[in-house]
Order: sequence, then C-alpha cells, then structure tokens
Amino acid sequence: MPNHIRSVAVFCGTRPGNDPAHRAAAQALGRGIAEAGLTLVYGGGGIGLMGAVAEAALGAGGRVRGVIPEFLTRIERPYAELTELEITTSMHTRKTRMFELADAFITLSGGLGTMDETVEILTWRQLGLHDKPVILLDIAGWAKPVVALIEALIAQGFVDPVHRRLYQVAPDVPTALELLRTAPSPEPAAPPERL
Repeated sequence: MPNHIRSVAVFCGTRPGNDPAHRAAAQALGRGIAEAGLTLVYGGGGIGLMGAVAEAALGAGGRVRGVIPEFLTRIERPYAELTELEITTSMHTRKTRMFELADAFITLSGGLGTMDETVEILTWRQLGLHDKPVILLDIAGWAKPVVALIEALIAQGFVDPVHRRLYQVAPDVPTALELLRTAPSPEPAAPPERL
C-alpha cells in the first residue's frame, strides 16, 4: 500500500442484506484490509455487515478501531474484541472521528446510514476539505442506483461533471484493494471547485 494510506474507513450496514454476496464481500474486505497491514476504521457495531467486516479483519490478525455513539451501543452491540472502541456523544462526532482516523474510505452495501456517511464524505471532498480516496463497492449491483442518482444530478445541472472524480467504483473486493494500493498521494488543500 502507498505509505500515505495506513487506515481505511468502511461504511456498511447493520443488516446483512438479502443476498449472501454482501456478507461474503464484507468478510473478504475485512481480511483484505488486515492482510494489507491497514487499520480498519468502522462504526463499531457487532451485527450485520459491520460485525462481519470487523470479525474477518480481527480473524486475520488486523487492527480494528470502532467508533460508535453512546446511544447506539444498546442497538448495534459493539463488537467485543476490537483493538480499540471509541464511544462518541453523537452521530456527528462519530462521522467526524471516522474521517479523522481514516486515510481512505470504502462504502460497502448498507442502508440509509451508509448512504448518509457516503454522501457526507463525498460532499466534504467536493468542498476541498480532503482529497482522500473514496471507493464505492458494487456488490450484487448495490452501488448502481447510487451512481445513477449522481449521474441524474449531473444531467439536471445540480452537480458539475468534474465531480465524477470524487469517487471510484469497484465491482469486487480485489479491485477495491487494488485501487487503494495504487492511490496517488493526496493533493495539497486547495480552494473548493465550483459546486
């Protein structure tokens, strides 16, 4: 991996989804991140895809940092054997801490929370607040509607076409890990481009 990428935040669901391919991808991603010597940063939960990615990373000898708001500790049941668990006061502070701890982001399948995290990190990149890689993992077609929405916003004039560069789409886990491996060093902070 490039030396500027030491940790990867994974956004993913607290549910496993209907297709077993999502859980298999979560396990492969957790293993792959650990085997690459990277720290996994994730939402701290022990259920659904969140639990699967953490369990796989830990099983492969990886370092896993969970970040979870206090009120969710009773719902998402933090994974017990994490390397480190940080409990925040709110969802906002959770997302900020995950951003601070990560050098890159991978969105795995998930629901509204996963969408929220992904759109926020893309927005921050659009605004020039970071230039960290953002990868959408398209397992069983999960990312296609997300990309279609962005394309519709471009077509309707609400998003500049240049912002297609804010993310990359990977069809599978090996491709996502390869995109991380070949990621260029971040550009120095610059004024935001046209919104």
